[in-house]
Amino acid sequence: MLTLVATDAVAQRWTKRKQYGSVGVTFGAMNYFGDIVPQPDFTSFRFKSTRPSAGISYTYRFSPRFSYRAGFTWGRITGDDALSASQNEGENRGRFGRNLSFRNDIKEVSAVAIVDLFENRSTFQRRPDFVPYAFAGVAVMHHNPKAYYESGSQGNFGNADISTGWYELQPLGTEGQYADGGDYPEPYKRVQFAIPFGLGVRYKIDRYWDLSLEIGWRKTFTDYLDDVSTSYASKADILAGGGENPTAAAILADRSAGSGFTTQPDQSGTPYAVVKGYGDPGRQRGESSDDDWYITTGLTLNYILSPRVRSPKFR
Repeated sequence: MLTLVATDAVAQRWTKRKQYGSVGVTFGAMNYFGDIVPQPDFTSFRFKSTRPSAGISYTYRFSPRFSYRAGFTWGRITGDDALSASQNEGENRGRFGRNLSFRNDIKEVSAVAIVDLFENRSTFQRRPDFVPYAFAGVAVMHHNPKAYYESGSQGNFGNADISTGWYELQPLGTEGQYADGGDYPEPYKRVQFAIPFGLGVRYKIDRYWDLSLEIGWRKTFTDYLDDVSTSYASKADILAGGGENPTAAAILADRSAGSGFTTQPDQSGTPYAVVKGYGDPGRQRGESSDDDWYITTGLTLNYILSPRVRSPKFR
């Protein structure tokens, strides 16, 4: 009896020989919360704005309950005032009139710690069949918001126009970042830090394969994933500024003229038309008090790398 107890105690002892790594491939979806969502509420997002994401990762289990994971994720987020609201929706009518839209490809490198609900003190072959877990860590992400413009179809912009296509918004300074004069914000950085955290469940398929379902939130430190944060800049200041393309910046900064609402002359004296309540210098364009978030949901297929067990040397 004592021999059996001692044998079981040895079997449950965690050793370096029981540590192991795994590689994973993830396919999933990405959403965002920011200024171009149906409602100014953290739970608000447009399901049809969901876009794909994919990633690769390496996970190393170093204790019965804890692992660390390093990974790379690519995903796309998008938002469109014209699709999130309508002219007849009371509170949302204002967002419809603003008529802003964007897409942004997120590239993220992350390192997180994973905590399993159920521990495993044995080898990887005897790991539990089903394990809920939580994770948190740090990440560095690159983003690059863009807007699509179709020449001649988005309102009265006077004699000025730009060609049809996608435009990178950060180099334009749509909120006056490169404008002359005025109390405008500094250009935002396209490389940012984020804090990833979330929950998941892992299922043992067989000896070497696991399948995980995971949802993760990313707390960012920028309000410009959608290129919208503060107030409208004077179009005259934008046109006089030193941005990459002042004409494109002035047009894409205020697209209310393309919403279908009645327009009026621009107060800053440029030939661009605006909808009353939009586009005027100092008018609210976004919610600068809250940073943007993005959310990933994915299925990960993990392959366990069988640890190399060194045999003792005999002399």
